[in-house]
Parts: sequence; C-alpha cells; structure tokens
Amino acid sequence: QAPDNFPPLRDEAAVRVLRGRMKGIQGHCNSCYMDAALFSLFSCTSVLDSMLFKPFLLCDRNVQSILRDEIVNPLRKTGFVRAGSVMHLREQLTEKGQCSSFTNAEKDPEEFLNLIMHQILGIEPLLKLQSEGQKEQDCYCYQIFMDKQEDLVVPDVQQLVEHSFLSSDLKLVEIPSCFIIQMPRFGKEYKMFSKIIPSLELDITDLLLDSPRECCVCGDVATLECS
Repeated sequence: QAPDNFPPLRDEAAVRVLRGRMKGIQGHCNSCYMDAALFSLFSCTSVLDSMLFKPFLLCDRNVQSILRDEIVNPLRKTGFVRAGSVMHLREQLTEKGQCSSFTNAEKDPEEFLNLIMHQILGIEPLLKLQSEGQKEQDCYCYQIFMDKQEDLVVPDVQQLVEHSFLSSDLKLVEIPSCFIIQMPRFGKEYKMFSKIIPSLELDITDLLLDSPRECCVCGDVATLECS
C-alpha cells in the first residue's frame, strides 16, 4: 500500500516509471477489463482524482480507500500494482453490486464503470448525449458501435469516434469534463481491428450539438449540415 498521495505520471517520469517488465497492473482471473480501465483512468491523468478523495453523497469510503491506497498510489509511485490489490477491489464490488462474478469472470468495462462511479461513489454522469429527435441521455462512458469499414484497416481514435457518432446519429450536448471511450477491441472472441492508433488529441468540434461551425464552402458560419 502507498497511503501517501502521488500525482499522475507525466512525460519522462511516465516512461521511466511505467516502462519495462513487472510494470502496470498485474492480471489475474479475467481482470484485464478492470486493469485496462483503471490504468487508463489514473496512471497519467488527474481528471478523475475526485473519485479518490471527494466524499460524494453515496460514497463508500472503504472502496474509495482501496482504490486510492492499494491501486492508484502504488501505480503512480512504482508503476506496478499486484493482482491481490485488484482482487480486494473486486471482492468489494461483488459485495456492493450483488454480482458474484466480479471476482472471476470477464465483464464489460462499462458495467464496471457504472457500478463504481454511480452505485458506489455516487458521481454525476460525465457525458450528455442526444440523438436526433430523442431525449438527452446521461452516461459515464461512450462505447464505440459501428459497422466494419473496409477503408479503416488501422484506424485512429478520432476516426472511430467520428464514424460511430455519425452512424448512431449522436451529438454531445455539452463539452464533457472527461470523455471515456471504449474501443471496439475487447473480449476474448471479437476484435474488429487488429490495431488502433491512439489520437493524442481529440477534436470534438463536429460532435457538439448546435455548435457554431465554419461553412466548408464560403467560410461563414454554417447554417446547414450534411452528414
């Protein structure tokens, strides 16, 4: 355990601490969905550090302390989290979520995020989405759904998000404070793409609802949009 608090790893420090053997979060009993989610959320960014410290209305302080002291701080301090620490969290999630399979089965990352953010810590939804003519919907992460695109052999995240929003006729109601995106590459059986290139920045200009944008013909503010 690392009870002292450590900031997220950046630049050269991230490379030095996280690269090499026995680094990252140790996998055990189908924990990969949780390992990957926790590493993405906390290793190199502080945007969700409120999950570790803030006493939310429904917050379970035991789960919060396990997450902070046994997983996030050791990851940021030494670059390694042992499987037993993640299993301790999984046991607590099993108890709180009335779902016995959290300790041994492969789960959807969205199910894990909804349980820990909504039911256990009581965090407000991070995303507001709206489809044409439909009511606004709140969620904690966005899972990319799309048909196979023959021209996308090795896509980047920007391309996948744009294709997915377009095919689902979705828009972001507002700029999210944190945009968690689940790639179409997970589970033992199905991989839509052999590789996905991380986009180091994500341009959401065209994904925002009622956002003023430039006309691609004349350069003035656009009044019509063609998908």
